[in-house]
Parts: sequence; C-alpha cells; structure tokens
Amino acid sequence: MKRQLTLTAAQLAPERDGPGATLPKALDAISDAAAAGSDLIAFPEVFLSGYPFYCLHIDAQTARPLKAGYLRKGVSMDGPEIAALARSAQDHGIHVVMGLSEREGDTLYNTQAFFGPTGLLGRRRKVMPTHHERMVWGMGDGRDFPLFETEIGRLGGLICFEHSNALYRYAVQGQGEQIHVAQWPGGIAGIDGIMEHAMCHYAFEAQCFVVTVTAINTPEMIAALGDGGSTGLLAPGGGMSGVIDCRGNWVAKSDPDTEMLVHGNVDYEQIEGFKMFVDSAGHYARPDIVRCVIDRTPRLPVSFEGEEND
Repeated sequence: MKRQLTLTAAQLAPERDGPGATLPKALDAISDAAAAGSDLIAFPEVFLSGYPFYCLHIDAQTARPLKAGYLRKGVSMDGPEIAALARSAQDHGIHVVMGLSEREGDTLYNTQAFFGPTGLLGRRRKVMPTHHERMVWGMGDGRDFPLFETEIGRLGGLICFEHSNALYRYAVQGQGEQIHVAQWPGGIAGIDGIMEHAMCHYAFEAQCFVVTVTAINTPEMIAALGDGGSTGLLAPGGGMSGVIDCRGNWVAKSDPDTEMLVHGNVDYEQIEGFKMFVDSAGHYARPDIVRCVIDRTPRLPVSFEGEEND
C-alpha cells in the first residue's frame, strides 16, 4: 500500500443542463488531478446531476415542472456516464468518488460512486435524505455502509448531514476506515461552521484522512431559481473543500468563491503514530459494552413465497 498520498477535492460548479454537460468537466478534472500526481479525486454531493435547490427554496406547486426535469437528470449505474468515469479512472490510474443522483426505475437516490484503477468499485446511497430532500430521493439501507479495500487504503464515505448521526459515522469508522470522503452541496448559508467542525472532528474520531468537498453556486444557478433564489439562503460561491489530517487539522483548504482543485499531501506515518494513543476501531473500542449492529438485509416492496403455479 502506498504510504504517502496526494488527495484532491474538486470544488466545482455543476452545469445546469445536467449530467451530459457536467461529465466533460468531471473528466477534465480527473485528468488534471492525475497530471498533478493525485491518488484520489472527490467530487461534490450529486455533482453530475446538480443539487435540487428548488426543493429547499421554492413552494411545491411552483416546483412541479422542476421535479419531473430532475428525474430525467438521474444517472443509471449501468449508464454511459458511469462507464465513462470508470474508463477515466482506469486510464489515469486514479481513484474517483463521484456524487450523483442515481435513478433506479422511477426513484432517485443520493449516491456516491467509487472508482479505482480497476474501474467501478461500487456505490453507496444516502441512508436518510435530510428534511426537504425526502421530496426528491429515496432512502438507502443497511448495505450502504461499505468500505472499499484499495491500493491507497480502506476507502469510505458519507453524505452531508449523515455526519450528524454518531451511529452512521461509526458504521463506517468501526470497519477500520483510513480515507473518508465527505460530500456536501455547498452554498447554503449558515452551515459552514457545521461542516468545518464536523469534518475536523470526524478525522480525529476515526483517526483517518478526510477529503471534504462542496460545489459552489454561480449567479446563473441562483437566477435560475427565480424568486426562490432570492430568499437569502443561497449566495454565489459558498465553497468549503479540502483535505484534513487524522488529528483534525487542515492540510489544504479552498478559496470559498473559486472553482478549483484542492490538493493535500498526507502520510500514513501520522495515522500509525496517532493510533498508538487511540484506535476507535481497535484497542479503544469496547464491544463487550457498546456495539453498532447493522442489518444489511434489503427491504423489497414485493416478495414471493411458495411455489409458482403452472
């Protein structure tokens, strides 16, 4: 396993026209990160499809046509966008974590897709959409706390306010996570402090490296929401992305108003030294007293029992 890594947060604005328009921007960023020597690049929450700010800022009746349009922006896991990202990760020998609004049937999910030099590694879905998001996305299940064993370490992730739930965090951390990717929408007033404190604490709590990444808002994106964009809850810029070491210190941090790739260099020697003090997935755990139990059984809307009639 590589000992010294360069980790990259892609603080970018998605294109308004959806995945087809945003994908080339993502592929360019992957190429640029690889050229800079990066081992991993992470993109913001639902970056390929764009974040559905309409559900937060516009009343339900006015938002009806936007809802149907957003469903059409859903990305299938066997679709061309995923195939293109897998090829890019393979071609550049880099790990990629992409945020997308995944479509399965006629339901959308807030999804993180993980790629490596071998192609698609897997995906996880946000297990509980936050507040207004429940009008947009379905819920994940117990299968959505995976870790991916890679040549750069054990890779995991959570999305946005999933980081508020201690059990969700430990469901990932307790498996021995070494690199954590945290995705956020960016540009929402009032949560910068939450993001910063949550991410620095996560790194300390798990004794792992954190890549935290947001998008930024453009004036065009806000204007597209009409009156819903003038509520004061959104402002141009609003990014907070970067790399945090296992002691909760920023290694590299973005300019909040700029589209940029933020590169941070980390070394596993730091994790090993810190683990001698506290290892939340090892000697500092007390499973004889407190355990986190995850039910991975999928819950399907239709199941069949007994034999099929001729």
